[in-house]
Amino acid sequence: MQLIQETPDLSAYLAADEAIDHHHPRVREVSARLAADAQDSYDYARAAFAYVRDRVTHSQDVGDPRVTWRASDVLEQGTGICYAKSHALAALLRAEDIPAALCYQRLGVVHGLVAVRFNGAWHRQDPRGNKPGVDARFSLDGEHLAFTPEPAAGESDHPVLYAAPHPAVLRALRDATDRAHLWRTLPTAL
Repeated sequence: MQLIQETPDLSAYLAADEAIDHHHPRVREVSARLAADAQDSYDYARAAFAYVRDRVTHSQDVGDPRVTWRASDVLEQGTGICYAKSHALAALLRAEDIPAALCYQRLGVVHGLVAVRFNGAWHRQDPRGNKPGVDARFSLDGEHLAFTPEPAAGESDHPVLYAAPHPAVLRALRDATDRAHLWRTLPTAL
């Protein structure tokens, strides 16, 4: 699949916004801790991915009713669904000047991913969190995502790389009173 930048300006994929608040002290503290042990930007990106995938729980998997959407809140509370975890990973990458985009799959509902730019190309990553049947891994050598869309079931990859969260995703997260409410209002298309 050919990934398409929403904007040709690469600096947009380094910018902070309300959801990807990479200037927040909590994001900076986590990024500094991860960077201290990293050999280079690739090593840092891999560590940031593992941190979000493994240390931030997927709220559905653990039955956590909280809804987070700002990267700083996701890292502070240690929970979120795929969109929130993607915001956290994008913020950690951007905090270290690594371009990061938000991207999506349609799997009955919209599923959130991150694309990271290395060596002049975008590489999609899925920090959703592993569980039985899900084995997402950081890779620049082919994709190792949590899910593969099934076209026969109407599922698909969305090729657009967004600099900011899609408005439908952000609206669902902001409007949710708890995770159960969010689950009823997840976007089914972009």
